[in-house]
Amino acid sequence: MFEDEIMHLLENDPEIEKIVIVENNDCDGIRKKMLEAGIPHKVFPIEELPEKQEEKSLTLNIYMLELALHAIPENLKKIVYSKVRAMVPHSDGILLFYGLCGNVLGKVEEDFRIPGCKVCILKEENGEIVDDCIGAVLGGRGRYLEVLKNCKGVGTFFLTPMWAANWREMIRTAGLSQDPNDISMSKLVFDCAGYKRVARINTGLTYEKRFEACVREFSTLFDFEITDLEGTMKLVESCYATTKTSVLDDSF
Repeated sequence: MFEDEIMHLLENDPEIEKIVIVENNDCDGIRKKMLEAGIPHKVFPIEELPEKQEEKSLTLNIYMLELALHAIPENLKKIVYSKVRAMVPHSDGILLFYGLCGNVLGKVEEDFRIPGCKVCILKEENGEIVDDCIGAVLGGRGRYLEVLKNCKGVGTFFLTPMWAANWREMIRTAGLSQDPNDISMSKLVFDCAGYKRVARINTGLTYEKRFEACVREFSTLFDFEITDLEGTMKLVESCYATTKTSVLDDSF
């Protein structure tokens, strides 16, 4: 769900010298966007990923995981932890683009206090882990709560560009309907839960070309009113910059 935010960081950090994508079934989306943006990169299966080198340059390894792992929190923790362990030999630092996600990742930094590899997760300025992908692009928990209060009891479904592009799969894994094309069942669940509005979060990123069309489709199918919210990259940028600085300082 943070595919576009990662793209934003890649395009705006001139210090990056190499980008390596771990080849798997979930990397096609970001690879396509990187090719469209003209960002040079290499692709290796995890078994062939180069070991970390004693060189003064910044290499980013990108390991994309499947959408909607948070549908089963225990499974999310198991998979994320296993991937962190797999990446440690290849990394001086790891930044997880996740929030609390059912509170299963709240101690990930404590659980991975490994010499030579700093493991971090998205956090707010006060050091607390962000709630989820929506809270991260709204700017943190304070802004998130403010937005929820402004909904004034009207059920509101939040769509970022990546959420909009994948909403059918996401509502399936959320348990609204086993068939992502069974709109009547999903609509029944939304109606029972009091949802009447969809919030289009404008992050300023344009990597998902069909964002507007997907939001309109979602709105039409479920008879939701569209409301606009302004997103921000500040929290993601800050976490990336902090992690990068700490890793580079330790390495150099």
